Amino acid sequence: MIDLHTHTTASDGRLAPADLVARAGNAGVTVLAVTDHDTVAGCAAVAAACAASSIEFVSGIEVTAVRDDGDVHILGYFVDTESAGLRAFLAEQRRERIQRVRAMVDRLRSHGIALDADQIVRPAVEDETKSAGRPWIARALVAHGDVTTSDEAFDKWLERGRPAYVPRANPTPVEVIARIHEAGGLASLAHPALLRHDDWIPQFVAEGVDALEAYHSDHTPDDTRRYVEMARAYGLGLSGGSDFHGDAHGPEHPGAVSLPREDFERLKSRAGRSG
Repeated sequence: MIDLHTHTTASDGRLAPADLVARAGNAGVTVLAVTDHDTVAGCAAVAAACAASSIEFVSGIEVTAVRDDGDVHILGYFVDTESAGLRAFLAEQRRERIQRVRAMVDRLRSHGIALDADQIVRPAVEDETKSAGRPWIARALVAHGDVTTSDEAFDKWLERGRPAYVPRANPTPVEVIARIHEAGGLASLAHPALLRHDDWIPQFVAEGVDALEAYHSDHTPDDTRRYVEMARAYGLGLSGGSDFHGDAHGPEHPGAVSLPREDFERLKSRAGRSG
């Protein structure tokens, strides 16, 4: 199994790096990437745990760009996690995330839901490498008794168009792609079916995207076939993974979705050529 899309407690995942690797190993994963949102803080610990478990590790990142007020998630693979430029860029992204969480908590308060914003963002304030996000608010809403599940929190309050939603002030896709390239990585468009804008893909190709995430837990078989064909048509690589967070509503284990070995080898070859 090859899983190139997982998250740890460095962003919105439930499992610490060592626990993620243990779960991956038990599931039979042989290649693992950690792709936390706007931080590479979990990479070193995951790499060490993978080495101890004979799992091949791929350094990764997931960055949210914005186009036409829509979120565009871009995965970076084989990035240099020590890149000063990448680290400075991600630090600014994380600061914006904290402000966004606070703004959304303010909106909830205007609807009669009083959450403690300081408590929600405390992990990201005390450890600046951690990345805050809407799942933290969702979990607080569950704990506060306002909803029963994180999915309900998003559906009722936190998704675009819902009362507490606050738009991002994030960079454009072309800037994110450039930052990933500057750090020696490959840029892959994450879960494109969720974006619902296949018409944007030609522009992303022109802006330098390297791959499409055809294999994903929220993709149907038809979605996967469509993006495999599209990647071939544009001469792009393919990526894929479970998008495992450790939440009850998501994939049960890392490796629940696997990238075919031949596609992974092609992706590695692209990374070698770009380096």
